[in-house]
Amino acid sequence: MNEFNVAHLSKRMASFLLFLSCFDSLLYWVNCATQAEIDQHLQLGMNMLATGAYSDALSHFHAAVDADPSNYMSYYKRATVYMAISRSRPALNDLDKILQLKPDFLKARHQRGGLLLKMGRLDEAHIDLENVVRREPENEVAQKQYSMVNTLKEQIEDIRDYINWNNYEPAIESLNEILEHIPWDPSLRELRADAYLGMGNVVHAISDIRSVTKLTSDNTGGFFKLATLHYQLGEADESLNEIRECLKLDPEHKDCFPLYKKLKKVVKFLNNAKEAREKDDWEECVASAQKVLKNEPSVTGIRFHAHDRLCHCHGKAGNSIESRKACSDAIKIEDEPRLYCDRADAYLQEDLYDEALNDFRAALEREEGFTRAKEGIAKAQKLQKQAGKRDYYKILGVKRSSTKKEINKAYKKLAMQWHPDKFLDEEDKKIAEKKFMDIAAAKEVLTDADMRTKYDQGEDPLDAEGGGGGDHPFRHGGQQFHFPGGNPFGGGPFQFKFHFN
Repeated sequence: MNEFNVAHLSKRMASFLLFLSCFDSLLYWVNCATQAEIDQHLQLGMNMLATGAYSDALSHFHAAVDADPSNYMSYYKRATVYMAISRSRPALNDLDKILQLKPDFLKARHQRGGLLLKMGRLDEAHIDLENVVRREPENEVAQKQYSMVNTLKEQIEDIRDYINWNNYEPAIESLNEILEHIPWDPSLRELRADAYLGMGNVVHAISDIRSVTKLTSDNTGGFFKLATLHYQLGEADESLNEIRECLKLDPEHKDCFPLYKKLKKVVKFLNNAKEAREKDDWEECVASAQKVLKNEPSVTGIRFHAHDRLCHCHGKAGNSIESRKACSDAIKIEDEPRLYCDRADAYLQEDLYDEALNDFRAALEREEGFTRAKEGIAKAQKLQKQAGKRDYYKILGVKRSSTKKEINKAYKKLAMQWHPDKFLDEEDKKIAEKKFMDIAAAKEVLTDADMRTKYDQGEDPLDAEGGGGGDHPFRHGGQQFHFPGGNPFGGGPFQFKFHFN
């Protein structure tokens, strides 16, 4: 019985030992396979890096690091990619990790010293570079970087003095030079942004502040400043985008949230005015632009867009006085040629030809060859010449922007008032006949789309000398009325054509 148990145990032990042996072989195979995969990732990553495919290279180096967190070369190669794409912070993290794993890796220490120099961390850079030049005195690159540190420190102190004394131009010149060596120091870019603002160069300041937000994390102050500067430039949509970036980091930010509420309204009204203008909805355009002015009482960059829309839309709606005022307000902010043309068109609506010509010429002075201004001058001159002849709008007492319905209404009223048969005195009758013929002619021209277009361009289509057909309106078109036994206004058997459409 004992012999049977011993034999049974021996078989079980043998099976266990065989299992352990197989498991050990499996582990060895897996380890070999994993190392092979790591080597493959590293090789593929280097190939991608050589071709500039940085994103793909990073993916392979990430996989190599994850597979073996103790392999310092995986970190080193990944740090090289991070530096190539200007991602200084993750590059520094990897270099720190390398020197933890292998403190005597001199290439990594030199790399870190150069990176710290570019980040403006000059004291730390000095320590690393001093370590490198001590151990590699022949390393010319490290020697140059090492000797540069103290010089850069002195230059930065000089720059701060320039800015404290509001001496912005030399500060910017020095910063331009220093940033060639220290491109990833956000504090230097902030200094240059302040200097640009001191000189009134908001666009360049925005560029530097945007770089600062990329070089730092959770920079709500940077996004708020960007939003404010864009808003001052009148760039409401860009301002809203930046303030949203601030609120992603801090939804209750004490500065960003109040500005966000205001921006939403202003952007909405500006966009509404723009869309209404594109749809020729002049009333909605005017109403939305006026809401912009109400919500923004002081920032000229934003108010300019409102005045601009009011200038155009009031003019198209026939509100010439309001249009001229809005155009003038816009011109005070931005001296743009098209605004002079819009104001000139408003002057033409009031038959102020000299003023219109002055504005069209002012537009040409600001933009030589401006087609709209050239055409406007020709039109104004024709209209001015035409003013000595019949003015069909004045004859009917309507505006140049009047609709066909309004013109017909005015015509009917005047035709009844000046019908010659209403006048018994021969002299009065002759005056009435002339008046009546002018009224009919005005109606004929202004209710025909093609004839009205020609007239608005300074050509009288009923004037043979002016290139028109020369036909009198009583000779064509319209309805002919006969009054047997006289007409209802009394007098002789006059026969006229009334043009009631």
